[in-house]
Amino acid sequence: MAFFFFFFFFFFLLFSSLFVSSLFLFFRSVTFRRVRLPPGTLGLPLIGETLQLISAYKTENPEPFIDERVRRFGPVFTTHLFGEPTIFSADLETNRFILQNEEKLFECSYPGSISNLLGNHSLLLMKGSLHKRMHSLTMSFANSSIIRDRLLVDVDRLIRLNLQSWTGRIFLLEEAKKITFELAVKQLMSFDRCEWTQNLMKEYLLVIEGFFTVPLPLFSTTYRGAIQARRKVAEQLGLGTVVRQRRKEREGGVKKKDMLGALLAGENSLSDEQIVDFLLALLVAGYETTSTTMTLAVKFLTETPLALAQLQEEQEKIKGRKKESEQHLLQWNDYKSMPFTQCVVNETLRVGNIISGVFRRAVTDVNIKGGYTIPKGCRVFASFRAVHMNHHHFDDARSFNPWRWQQQNSLGSTTNAFTPFGGGPRLCPGYELARVELSVFLHHLVTQFRWVPAEDDKLVFFPTTRTQKRYPIYVTRKDETTQLHTI
Repeated sequence: MAFFFFFFFFFFLLFSSLFVSSLFLFFRSVTFRRVRLPPGTLGLPLIGETLQLISAYKTENPEPFIDERVRRFGPVFTTHLFGEPTIFSADLETNRFILQNEEKLFECSYPGSISNLLGNHSLLLMKGSLHKRMHSLTMSFANSSIIRDRLLVDVDRLIRLNLQSWTGRIFLLEEAKKITFELAVKQLMSFDRCEWTQNLMKEYLLVIEGFFTVPLPLFSTTYRGAIQARRKVAEQLGLGTVVRQRRKEREGGVKKKDMLGALLAGENSLSDEQIVDFLLALLVAGYETTSTTMTLAVKFLTETPLALAQLQEEQEKIKGRKKESEQHLLQWNDYKSMPFTQCVVNETLRVGNIISGVFRRAVTDVNIKGGYTIPKGCRVFASFRAVHMNHHHFDDARSFNPWRWQQQNSLGSTTNAFTPFGGGPRLCPGYELARVELSVFLHHLVTQFRWVPAEDDKLVFFPTTRTQKRYPIYVTRKDETTQLHTI
């Protein structure tokens, strides 16, 4: 989950006080000179290479920023981004080393603006034994057996319910966000769509906007509005009220098998404030990344007709072997019978790179391969994108090719280089649930609809991976005779 917030951290640092940062770095530079840093360049005074990175990531092809520096300095290099020297790793082995040594040699480091919006007790900001306990709880709630026995039926039902209203021209990204929000609210607190959830979503969207603006309440009405919306979500609209009500119900013997129920049942009981922060952060994590991945999967499939045809064939076979009255109902054995769909999901995650990488900070001097040292206090960035787009790990790495995941002879190396959900102690706890939601969504989409793009839409990668126009498409149901619009 923490990896989703890389984007927020990435964006906020642009607006941090570069002057204060430069003073801090000046006094710390004496320490930096004592160690052998990876080679690189710090760029211009104060701003470093930030503008070059942003310029690259605002295009469909951000790779030249990394490629040029890897060619000059090697896969681990020193740069200067967002007001601070940063060790940038485009190396698989170094990335794995960073991830596996969380809380031993490295730690998460996020600005105060993040805690203002999420709360101090979000899983993202937890450390030590508390993070370990809560991360384990979250993973246990979203493991395969729980998904199979409890969550899948709701995932299937809510996706079908949302698709019922699709007609004509839609913005796929917006529709996908509706789906993932309702799924998250249901899984966390057992709420189906109602007036309360609709009002919650309106305020929640204002909170999300706050992550992508200047984090200064005096100068940014958007950020100030996000802080106000955060308070409203927590109290006035009632996450806090829901927590208190559920606590009373539990004391009276009424128990629900959702995340909130698991939080209330913990041996070391959390306070209401801690639970609200925890739930809000999980809402954020489950909403943005999965909806974007759904959208990119459809975009990539549309641009790769052979892959779309093979996925449709696989899903139609699953539908065809069911009784007519049950054709729209997916079960666990159906999900486990989607090998090519899983290839599509993998390739969408690899090419889309919704999670571009993670920031960490060294808690001590750290020796890495090549005889280099990352000094204590230095920020590092482990780039997943650089590895996923590396031709040494993936043949023709910058092409969408789901069939690569069927090649057993290369599966081992491919799997080792594939880290869309991060790794180590902060591995995304909802990774399996995200895959299930994507697979169920694709099943119902391709078995019920035909579609064409309404207009050209491009990918950009700053401040987040997204399509510029929310991917507008024209849809028509397969059981209708209505002709598709043409571009």
